This record gives sequence, C-alpha cells and structure tokens, in this order.
Amino acid sequence: MAPLDAPRPEFKAGQVAILEMNDCGDSYVAFASAPEEHEFEFLIKRNPASPKVTGALFEPQRDHQVVLKNIVGRSFSVEDHRGADLVFVAMGTGLAPLRSALRHLLRSRNEYGRLVALYGTRTVEDFCFAEEMATEWREQGVELRQVISRPKSDWRGPTGYVQSLLDHIAPELKKPVALICGSQEMIEQTRLRLLNLGFAPEKILTNY
Repeated sequence: MAPLDAPRPEFKAGQVAILEMNDCGDSYVAFASAPEEHEFEFLIKRNPASPKVTGALFEPQRDHQVVLKNIVGRSFSVEDHRGADLVFVAMGTGLAPLRSALRHLLRSRNEYGRLVALYGTRTVEDFCFAEEMATEWREQGVELRQVISRPKSDWRGPTGYVQSLLDHIAPELKKPVALICGSQEMIEQTRLRLLNLGFAPEKILTNY
C-alpha cells in the first residue's frame, strides 16, 4: 500500500483499478467516479461465491482494508469529441465507467451536443444510481432511456436488450459518438448494430 503522504493516484474516465484485499487476490473494477472528484467510487456487484474482493468485501467479519495496486485500461477520450452528440450504452455494472465519463464531461456540458444514456439491466431492482439519474442527470439535459430483459407486471417501459434502443435514437443524432460498456457479447452486438446504423468505426468507443 502506498504511504500516507503519497500523491493521489490519477486516472482517466473509463479506466480500471486493480484492487486487492488481504489474501483475496486481484479484482479489476472500473472507476464510477469522475477523475476530478475527491473520493474514488466503484460499482461492485455482490458475488458471495467469488473468492476475490468482489465477494469478500461484503463479508462483515472481514478486515475491509482495500489496496489500489494499479490503474489499467483504455480511457474514454471524450475531449476529442467536443461538439458531438454522445450516446452512452451500458449494461448492468458496465454503467460505472460510463458514469465516470459522463460526470467528467458534465463539468463542461456546453461543449457537447445531446447526451443520451441507454441503460439495460435484468430487472428494475438492478438499476444503479437511480436517484442521481432522475435528478442530476436530467437537470444537465441527459436523456435517459432504460430497458429491462426480465420484466415483471409492474414495468411499463421497453423490454429486451439495451442495444435495441439504438434503432430509435441513433437516426436522430448529429455527429454521433457512442461509448459502450458491458459484457463482451453485448459490446460486439452493439458495435455491429451501430455500424449498420451508419456509425464510423472510430466513433464507437470502448474502454477495453
């Protein structure tokens, strides 16, 4: 672990932290906070079966001293796309690096066009940062579209997978750039869909 007087580690939106806790081995977890924010924030799905940090972190009898060992991965270069409409496509905890990028660019909101967040989960209960989306994001003009793949009777929104939402929003965008994060299968399906909708390959961004 770094000494107490060590400089604060720096990262870019979209990058991933390598976390270690005791003898649990390494876990790769994307930053959910913006690089400028004082505290590091992560979005971690509880996995009791995992022997790594993502499982042990939730055990009450554990010593929860977590060490940030390294920062890796490709970032989202949102500064290179000022003036563009940005569409964020996230599945599950893949929302974390996209939230990091969004919170980062909201500091210079007027330098970008439309901001559209497409977010898919299995159930309504799986939606993360719901209050923030309903207040802070909407106040900044972020257009949120949500979809679930395992709907219950009380859900009145669209159902299916998040990439299906692109068919309705992509044709409306000018100079669009897409940022994607989710499972590898979801990323590939979304990339193909975007290419079929006329996106240039260099306008489709992923963080790995």
